[in-house]
Amino acid sequence: MSITAEALDGVYGRSASGLRASLEHAMDGCWLPLASAETDADGRISEWAGLGLDRGLYRIVFDSDQYFVGLGVIAAYPGISVMFRMQDETDVCKVQVLIAPHSYSTYFGTGS
Repeated sequence: MSITAEALDGVYGRSASGLRASLEHAMDGCWLPLASAETDADGRISEWAGLGLDRGLYRIVFDSDQYFVGLGVIAAYPGISVMFRMQDETDVCKVQVLIAPHSYSTYFGTGS
């Protein structure tokens, strides 16, 4: 299994480049950090695609506070956590988040 992440800025209608995020895996009731990265100019984190993840529960925590402070805006949600389940070893999972200072929405998709 592999994963890619993408962040879009709903205020300016563009990719959210420079947004920090961390990938974590649930194990025995705790969240174990696996990787951290920053979105590229296209708002994507593609380096996680090569991690070779197992089935299970994961989450990505996007640091929206850092991102919006850099734009001179205060965010109501300082961190956006997207929890999801990976079920099939052949899947490529995509997590997408659309962020704004006072709202966010998510998308999760899989393919092979």
